Amino acid sequence: MADTTSEKTATDESPPAVLFKYELPTDVPQGKKKFVTLARTDILYGAVQVLNGGGENNLHSHSTMDGFWMVLSGRVRFYGDNDELIAECGQYEGVLVPRNCRYWFEGVGDGVAELLQVEAIVAGQAVDRTDHDPRKAGQTEF
Repeated sequence: MADTTSEKTATDESPPAVLFKYELPTDVPQGKKKFVTLARTDILYGAVQVLNGGGENNLHSHSTMDGFWMVLSGRVRFYGDNDELIAECGQYEGVLVPRNCRYWFEGVGDGVAELLQVEAIVAGQAVDRTDHDPRKAGQTEF
């Protein structure tokens, strides 16, 4: 049987590993959210969204990204079309949002919710967003 593994040559370079650290921001206004970017490459994005008593967004989708969302603290509700509840997630629970899935989310309650966001981006494609409802006043997005 032929060996099909590729061999590295002396000219191949290994990209460096990238260290990141997360610290909860203390300057998130009530009813708003803040993005804390952890790391990014051409095909991966990792962040924590900090929702302070709401921080909701509008119904939207992405055709070039699959999203992995996990609640680190607090509670978050995810909705689909017609405000249909997809899930209400507590600590260490989450939702996988595949490409073209319409969704929106909001923090539940008055406290801070921390939401880990990991996005797989289709190689060679720009990050996109399609809004299916108007954006909410003061809404910030990545």
